[in-house]
Amino acid sequence: MVDEIDPDDLASLSDGERRETRIVDIRDRRAFDRGHIPGSECIPFPELSTRITELSGASRVVTVCPHGIASQQAAQLIGSYADAQDARVESLRGGLEAWGREDGDLVATSGEHAGGDASDTGGHASDTDEGPDAPF
Repeated sequence: MVDEIDPDDLASLSDGERRETRIVDIRDRRAFDRGHIPGSECIPFPELSTRITELSGASRVVTVCPHGIASQQAAQLIGSYADAQDARVESLRGGLEAWGREDGDLVATSGEHAGGDASDTGGHASDTDEGPDAPF
């Protein structure tokens, strides 16, 4: 079973806890650019197994997806990685849908990576951004 964190608990982390927490959004870059949790980073689910070394040394990792389903699988994958076994790995309960309902707006990426703006989805994740089927 994968540990989960509630959106309000993630939002209420202290500045120090927030700096030590890696928030990993597993949606594709286009969906991430339209709107994401402030301070999160984009590692799309299909790239996670090849980019997992980027999370080495993290003390806490929170995975994020639209509804909190695929992020559970991503958290399980990260937790099985040898360099992340000492990290606290959690999935955001309810995903971006719950975050938007309970804790606030998403921020859009500015610049050349942005494929749209947060208004494309009303600041919330769309149902089509859940991600690929689980690899296991």
